[in-house]
Amino acid sequence: MRRRLLLQLALATGAAAAQPARAFLLGLLTQGDDERFSPQSLEHGYPEHPYGRSAPAAQIALDDSAFALQNAGYASAKLVTVEAPDAAGLPAALDQLLRQGVRHVLLELPAAGVAAVANAARGKDVILFNVAAPEDALRGAQCAPNLLHTIPSHAMQADALVQLLAVRKWNRVLVLAGPTPDDRLLQAAFQRSLKRFGLKPLAEKPFKLSNDPRERDLGNVRLLTAERDYDAVVVLDADGEFARDVPYRTVLPRLVLGSSGLTAGAWSFYFERQGAPQLNHRFEKKTNRVMGSYDWATWMAARAAAEAVGANPKATTAQLLQALKSDALSFDGYKGRPLSFRAWDGQLRQPLLLAHGNGVADIAPLEGFLHQRTTLDTLGYDAPETACKAR
Repeated sequence: MRRRLLLQLALATGAAAAQPARAFLLGLLTQGDDERFSPQSLEHGYPEHPYGRSAPAAQIALDDSAFALQNAGYASAKLVTVEAPDAAGLPAALDQLLRQGVRHVLLELPAAGVAAVANAARGKDVILFNVAAPEDALRGAQCAPNLLHTIPSHAMQADALVQLLAVRKWNRVLVLAGPTPDDRLLQAAFQRSLKRFGLKPLAEKPFKLSNDPRERDLGNVRLLTAERDYDAVVVLDADGEFARDVPYRTVLPRLVLGSSGLTAGAWSFYFERQGAPQLNHRFEKKTNRVMGSYDWATWMAARAAAEAVGANPKATTAQLLQALKSDALSFDGYKGRPLSFRAWDGQLRQPLLLAHGNGVADIAPLEGFLHQRTTLDTLGYDAPETACKAR
């Protein structure tokens, strides 16, 4: 009898050992010619720009979610990174991930790359997370049913800044806007926010950095701010080179916000509440640099993907996507409130940190801005406003 039991135990153990260990695979898709991650761009360290590649943030999130994944039957979690040399190589890079069994893919890509991958992924068994493109169109006319966003949109950032202006009663706003297409996107988002919250700019002036002597005045902060009295200066500069020189150079001693001075973002190394210091220190230990908004967006997307799978181990990809875009799942982003994805455009609801060079001044949404569902929906496009048709 004992020999028979030992034999049965041995056979059962051998059968279990013969079964391959189940691993949760998380994809990370990058683009080699993304200028935001060039050495020259990273050296500047401008506010609300990437500080480096964010793969370490994804790995931290997978480590954080190991217990939940193990309870769901996953023996391990693996980050699978694929880099396409350029935008033309992104569909093939996505297919490479899918062939490996990846069903959740983080997109550390510029807006055009995100749109290209979302188009290539139509009808495929995959959930995409945009972690690096804040452009509003990706949540609007270019949205996709399986595309979620953890990086805040331009509209969310602008709403956070305008809420601050309204609460502080800094109603006379001087706006300095750049000439590039990316600058115009920032300007459009800010104009929408001003209208949304009932403010009007005192004046809007174009700036331009140029070596042409005839255009030198367009880059002179003193001349651009020699306006009648204003309460604050908003600078909208997607590149960041002009904006860095605006604080402390205005004619009047006024607050500067927007692309420099006081900024609205997903994260700040100086946030010292809700478990943020522990996350910041773990990231700094792993990378020898501070954690920024793009890193947080990647960490949050990886955490959301892993926790969704952990909570629904038998769900199909389509069922997981449906759960993610409902109120059934919420996540702790170390910002004090449960975070969830909006059903109408896939954007992650989240507070934004109004931060400056060495601290956090406030957190949006600010007190006094109400919403019938959640005050987090006062940031960004609400359901009645969305241009997204693919839900």
